Parts: sequence; structure tokens; C-alpha cells
Amino acid sequence: MPFELPKLPYDYEALAPYMSKETLEFHHDKHHKAYVDKGNELIQGTGKENASLEEAMVWAHKNNPGLFNQLGQHYNHIHFWHWMKKGGGGNKLPGALEKKIKEDLGGYDAFKKDFTNAGVTQFGSGWAWLAQDNKSGKLEILKTPNGENPVVHGKTPILGCDVWEHSYYIDYRNARPKYMEAFIDNLINWDYVAELYEKGPLKVAA
Repeated sequence: MPFELPKLPYDYEALAPYMSKETLEFHHDKHHKAYVDKGNELIQGTGKENASLEEAMVWAHKNNPGLFNQLGQHYNHIHFWHWMKKGGGGNKLPGALEKKIKEDLGGYDAFKKDFTNAGVTQFGSGWAWLAQDNKSGKLEILKTPNGENPVVHGKTPILGCDVWEHSYYIDYRNARPKYMEAFIDNLINWDYVAELYEKGPLKVAA
């Protein structure tokens, strides 16, 4: 079954002024659509046409880098749109998630510092992540280049921030730290992060 571009869970103006209508139109309608279209093209003939996105993505990471670039970005963006919401951000986290972040990462302030650092120090294009190790269950912060994600490393992402320039250049130019600050303080949908945490580790072998 072909992969499809999901609709945004809010209108194009919903995240302003922290993420503009123009950014969302380019990012969702152009960039994400291109990943979907190219992924559907490259998956033909691989035998993975009917696999789940996660299964096909993990397979492609080992066997077909070109396809992985598209599927990885498709997976990342499906969640990225839901990791943001109008009136989001801040340090008011659902209880179980807040407790886990305190246990594993030292609390919200430590999370914010380390997550920001992951995004700012990712050289070139990539992502900053809050992920749960599939074996230990421990939360950790990491960064990945390009379209790579924690799934292919045996971890389940519960929060990700896109630090490709197309995610912030229209609104912040080259000031990635300001973009990271705006994302954490004003955009994170902690309810969705908690929902992914409560689901537990993905059942996909990396």
C-alpha cells in the first residue's frame, strides 16, 4: 500500500509566531510530500511494498540507503507534526512522564539543556531526540544526522525536533538556538510525548 502524506493536525497559522504559515506550507506541502513520493517510487521492486513503514524503514537502513533517506524522513515527520501544538511547550508535563524524565535525565531543566545542546550541536542537517531504549526502558537524549532516527538503533523516539534548515530558516534564519528555544518553550505537545511513552517500546527489530 502506498505511503500517504498525512494532513497537519492544525491549520497553517496555528503555530505562529513560533513557526510561521510559510514554513509549514513549505515544510509539509513540499518537503514532506517529496519524501512520500520518492519513497513510494524507490520501494517498488524491493519486496517491502506491503510492509509497515517501521519495518520497511529498518530494512532499508541496512539494505537500501536511498530508500531509507525517504522512509526515515517520512516516519520522522509523521510524528513531528504531532510533537507540536498551539500553546504547547513549557515545563508542565504529564505526571508519569515527568517522573521518568526526573529519574533518567535529572529533571526538566536538565532535559531542556541537553535536548537543546543536541539540536544545536548536530552538524548540518539532522534531528534531536528524546528516546526510550527498547531493552533497558531508560530515556536518553541523542542526535542523528539527516533522516536517521532512534528506531534503527533499537530505541523508540518519543520526542524529536527537526534541525534541518528548512524547518527554521524562514523564521529564524541561521539562529538554530533561538529555534530550539521556541520549540521547547512554546511548541512541544507534551500530551503526545506522554502518549508515545505510555505505548512503550516499538516492536521492530533494528
